[in-house]
Amino acid sequence: MNIGLFGGTFDPIHNGHLAVARAAAERCKLGKVLFVPSDIPPHKREQPVTEFIHRYAMVTLALQGEKGFFPSLLEASQEKYPTGENRIHYSIDTVRRIKASLPSSDKLFFITGIDAFREITTWREPESLLRECEFIVVSRPGYYLADVLDALPASLRPKTVVRRALHGAAPVSTLKLRGIILHLLEGVRVPAAATQIRAAVGSGRRLEKLVNPAVAEYIKKMKLYTQSASEVE
Repeated sequence: MNIGLFGGTFDPIHNGHLAVARAAAERCKLGKVLFVPSDIPPHKREQPVTEFIHRYAMVTLALQGEKGFFPSLLEASQEKYPTGENRIHYSIDTVRRIKASLPSSDKLFFITGIDAFREITTWREPESLLRECEFIVVSRPGYYLADVLDALPASLRPKTVVRRALHGAAPVSTLKLRGIILHLLEGVRVPAAATQIRAAVGSGRRLEKLVNPAVAEYIKKMKLYTQSASEVE
């Protein structure tokens, strides 16, 4: 079985996340997609993030009725540093934990957006991570295959120059090189962003077109994001 790993802050999970997961599942024939909320995102450790229990609850609500999509507690804090702080979860560790539990016939795909992928050299053990599983990189207008290649660690970049696709040219969707496989997922319409949703709550706007109705009700009931959106990025 092909299994997708979709990690993120999910603060909150919104219709854009679901659109990405559906497109990835269809494109790469994923039989299962695990949504893994991060308890302490390494890149956001200095920023305020909504409590994990709320973000996990919203993921669970959003996935009701979504065939093959499952919430995961893989990155819920279970261990602590000697200082007493919760241990940070890194993608490489999560991927290895999942693979260790899978039969050898299963294949793991890591789903991420182009913006996050462009920072992959700052992730822990980026070269090892890229070799541990296949990557599905969700593009957006203005980004091309060359942008994905430019983001790779220097040791993995192809020596030949890959020219940016001309407007209207057939996109290259899959790339195999030096032991890694990348899938560039294009044409996914993402109708919402977390910052947009948090701002909408602060201004009293309705959320039904941005998030699952059950998530909208949860946000209202728990009074989430009532502070200024700039306080929670």
